[in-house]
Amino acid sequence: MKKKQQNKTSPDPVKEAEPQATANAASDPAAEAEKFRDLALRSAADFDNFRKRAAREKEDSIRYANTALLGDLLPLIDNFELGLAAAKSAPQAEAILQGLGMVARQFRDFLSSAGLEEVATEGAAFDAKVMESVGQENSDTVPEGQVLRSTRRGYKLGDRLLRPASVFLSQGPAA
Repeated sequence: MKKKQQNKTSPDPVKEAEPQATANAASDPAAEAEKFRDLALRSAADFDNFRKRAAREKEDSIRYANTALLGDLLPLIDNFELGLAAAKSAPQAEAILQGLGMVARQFRDFLSSAGLEEVATEGAAFDAKVMESVGQENSDTVPEGQVLRSTRRGYKLGDRLLRPASVFLSQGPAA
């Protein structure tokens, strides 16, 4: 059996401070009351901050609940619009083209009502926060650093970016 070694040379500072704190608190009830009042105010403020943060997080989770679904729909939108553009070149597809155009409008209206916004690129200056550059080309009409054309639309849901727009930038006039 091992004997427990006790270190009697170093006293416990917590145990030594307790009698002094109790003596001071007992001698000054106003200080103790002020201490508990301060503690109560801090606890109330902490709880109020927690309540506000929880409400804000709940609001955000409701607002952005469809983020994954809308993000998964973006390639579908792209492919549908490519098909619509291809149907425009078919000579005898006017009725089909008209029907697809109506479906495309309804689809865009639905996504808009869900809060999905397209990132504006036409004639805009390049913004790395919402666009990604996939190339540069010379242009006599579009100033350098401006978006020349978009190859893939970008979308935002509220203030969150779901997908950046892919754009070609102008290098200015050819030298």
